[in-house]
Amino acid sequence: MRVLVVEDYEPLARSVAKGLREAGYAVDVTGDGEEALGFTETNPYDALVLDLMLPKVDGLTILRKLRSRGDRAAVLLLTARDRVADRVAGLDAGADDYLVKPFEFAELLARLRALIRRRYQVPEGIIRAADLELDTTARAVRRGGTAIALSAREYALLEFLALHKGQVVTRAEIWEHLYDFASDPSSNVLDVYIGYLRKKIDHKHELKLIHTRRGLGYLFGESE
Repeated sequence: MRVLVVEDYEPLARSVAKGLREAGYAVDVTGDGEEALGFTETNPYDALVLDLMLPKVDGLTILRKLRSRGDRAAVLLLTARDRVADRVAGLDAGADDYLVKPFEFAELLARLRALIRRRYQVPEGIIRAADLELDTTARAVRRGGTAIALSAREYALLEFLALHKGQVVTRAEIWEHLYDFASDPSSNVLDVYIGYLRKKIDHKHELKLIHTRRGLGYLFGESE
């Protein structure tokens, strides 16, 4: 999943971005409200971690513009204001949730996971295909009852494919959602990680779950 962190206090922005990357998210960061709007116009983010107090364009304005153009990205507001009126204003403007500073990173991560599950309509947090079970809350995968150890990047790729079970996802869509500005879309890293997943998910099983649609992309599910 690709997340935009919009926070003008640089130490906090760095800390949040680092933690999200370690959890397997692709992360872009800016402390400028105007730049944040530009990022959202050209990139399909799954979620935003959005501070309210920003230079040039404030968080509520960003949020209203996102929703007015139909952008459905999950938005987690960060605010130093703990007044009910401020929280209500954010939720009424289209925020999905909020955190009051200071906060524990573990709580931010849990709230972000919950928002993404809601966006992709996986309320119980479990995605199943044949004998494979992917737990998006625990970020754990089992097939045939056996746990499968995945790296953060492998898990992120499998989760994205599983959230689109039965649908062909293009290479461009995968790059847009799983890789940030620092990544090179011309590299073969995607092919490498698809190969890693196939060895761990499909290699020992007659029923394959990861399928290639040549010229189109990849499909996850019990049938091609």
